[in-house]
Amino acid sequence: MATKGTVARMIRDRGFGFIRDDQGEELFFHASAVQNASFDALAEGQQVEFEKTRDPRGRGYRAENVRLVAG
Repeated sequence: MATKGTVARMIRDRGFGFIRDDQGEELFFHASAVQNASFDALAEGQQVEFEKTRDPRGRGYRAENVRLVAG
């Protein structure tokens, strides 16, 4: 199920960022998780949809299948 959130921070030189979900939790996302836009097209404050999944490293959750919301 897709969750909505806002791009909170971008660490462009390292290829990742963080999304703040509707509950205020910040989730890590990697550039490779971005689906319908380029990583460089994302900016802080933009609305996105994503899927919240368990981080394979055991660090909580992360965002996968990140899609920029049009509008």
